[in-house]
Amino acid sequence: MELHSLSTGRTPRVVTAMTMLKQMLFRYQGHVGAALVLGGVDSTGPHLFTIHPHGSTDKLPYVTMGSGSLAAMAVFESGWTKDMEVRHVQIQSKLTLIIHQRQDALNLVKAAISAGIFNDLGSGSNVDACIITGTGTEMLRNVEMPNQRVQKERSYGFRRGTTTWKTESVRDLVVDED
Repeated sequence: MELHSLSTGRTPRVVTAMTMLKQMLFRYQGHVGAALVLGGVDSTGPHLFTIHPHGSTDKLPYVTMGSGSLAAMAVFESGWTKDMEVRHVQIQSKLTLIIHQRQDALNLVKAAISAGIFNDLGSGSNVDACIITGTGTEMLRNVEMPNQRVQKERSYGFRRGTTTWKTESVRDLVVDED
């Protein structure tokens, strides 16, 4: 994106990054297994895209990708409202209003990611979030750790020779073609 900015002399838009990513993924026809969520703020406002491994894209108000995405999407569909940013209008201080909006959005994201973690065995164990505004980004690592690995009650060390095998075959994986 920096090279694009230097080449054109303008600040690149989020849709430009999305187009470059989707063209690269389409070129590889899904063989690059990258399912991406792209978000950003540019001169036209905030944007949120999904980019599938074969290059197709979606622009929606909330998106999920990955193995836990169905459970996360269910939480977004039940908790997200179009007027989410306007719910706390009665609060007198604008700063308090922004903090409440941010906290509501962060709570919804934490609930969605936690649903993905608990309803999918391959979805990790901690919640990370990235807050993107017009002035910068804030990466929140380990906002919540709902599925921490606990210490096992016993040690499961097995002594050498516990499992026996009848035959052993070792093959050379490098094939010389002469």
